[in-house]
Amino acid sequence: QVQLAESGGGLVQAGGSLTLSCAASGGTLSNYAMGWFQQAPGKERELVAAVSRFGSNTYYADSVKGRFTISRDNAKNTVYLQMNSLKPEDTAVYYCAAKLSFTGRIILAGYDYWGQGTQVTVSA
Repeated sequence: QVQLAESGGGLVQAGGSLTLSCAASGGTLSNYAMGWFQQAPGKERELVAAVSRFGSNTYYADSVKGRFTISRDNAKNTVYLQMNSLKPEDTAVYYCAAKLSFTGRIILAGYDYWGQGTQVTVSA
C-alpha cells in the first residue's frame, strides 16, 4: 500500500510560481497512475492534472492548461506539479493521489490513495 506526502505549498503573489512534490513510499511508484487535485474552500475536490504510469500521457483541467505541468520521476518515487502564472483562484489545498494501474492510460477518477494535502495561497 503506497503512502503519499505532499510538500512545496506556500504563499505566493499572483503571477508567481510554485512546485509541489509528492513523495511516495511503501510501493513502487511506476505501478500507479497519479493525479493532482485541488480543493478550494467550500468547493468539491477537483482533478487538475494526471499522469500515466511512465509519464507518456498527461491530462490537464481547462483551468490550468498551459500554466501547470505534471511530471514524475519513478526512480525518485516522486511526482511533481509545476505551477506557473498563478492566480488567486488557484488558492486551494492540493492533494496528490494514486491508483494502481496496469495500463499506460491516465486515470481521471477512482483514486485509491491520497496524501494529506498542502496549502497553496495566491495573493492578488
